[in-house]
Amino acid sequence: MIPANPERTSMIEAHNLTKAYGNVTVLNIPQLTIGEGESFGLVGNNGAGKTTFFSLIVDIIKAASGSIYSRGKDVKMSDHWKAYTGAYLDESFLVDFLTPEEYFGFIGSLHGFAHEAMRTRVQTYADFFGGEILGKKKFIRELSKGNQKKVGIVGALLPEPATVILDEPFPHLDPSSVIRLKRILRELHDKGVTLLISSHDLNHVTEVCERIVVLEKGIIVNDKETNENTLKELEQYFAVHAD
Repeated sequence: MIPANPERTSMIEAHNLTKAYGNVTVLNIPQLTIGEGESFGLVGNNGAGKTTFFSLIVDIIKAASGSIYSRGKDVKMSDHWKAYTGAYLDESFLVDFLTPEEYFGFIGSLHGFAHEAMRTRVQTYADFFGGEILGKKKFIRELSKGNQKKVGIVGALLPEPATVILDEPFPHLDPSSVIRLKRILRELHDKGVTLLISSHDLNHVTEVCERIVVLEKGIIVNDKETNENTLKELEQYFAVHAD
């Protein structure tokens, strides 16, 4: 496991973290630290525990034991992390009876942004939207899966959070949107935003993330800095561990 970088302040820490459903333990992470400004990729087969881990970080579910700390405070004991954390895990994060504009306005109101300021922020993602979302007078539930995902991702980014958590952001996006999203994520990393990205697409996650953690049945089996050999090594690993 990669040791904590002394030049980086810790953003996320997991200590003795476990989650179980009945007699089945689906996550078991004794220790994991993600530094501030780090681009962190999480990969693994279905059921590896990726979504479970992200759900624990944003306090959607409760751990069987252990804790997750964000900037040194336990996320289940304090709401402080909500002010600087943007997350999109799945469609349950959306309010699907709103239009995208109404949804973005709702997010703005939660964070105390003036309507015009939020509208300006939304327009910065016009290229990512590809002319398919704004001004269409459609409810979010009427959009395609890919466009719903775009709304959710942008909703997570609009408050300009210090930490961004995206679970499987690439599926359902067309190739142009994937390229635009990767560009957005790189720009966020360049600005010092902490990124936590899970993906089944090894190519995409190794392009975006400087560190990759592999989960297998809830256990960390690899933790390494991304280099020119990482994609090949991951492909070899999952070829051996194919379902």
